[in-house]
Amino acid sequence: MNNNSQTGQMTWRPDGNISVGKLYMRLNSWERWRLYTEFPEHVLPDLPGFSEGYATCLALLKKQWQLI
Repeated sequence: MNNNSQTGQMTWRPDGNISVGKLYMRLNSWERWRLYTEFPEHVLPDLPGFSEGYATCLALLKKQWQLI
């Protein structure tokens, strides 16, 4: 992940349901949700045994991204 200072929003599914286990992201509130892997500049490798995108989510929370 680079030092891109742009912030955005994250959710575990467009309706906010974490049961799916994949992170979705968008840079602006008016954009559609996209799977986190569509943002290669932000993606960190997934950790074994955790939901897809969990490491990316933790890193982006530290950069002031909003979790919805």
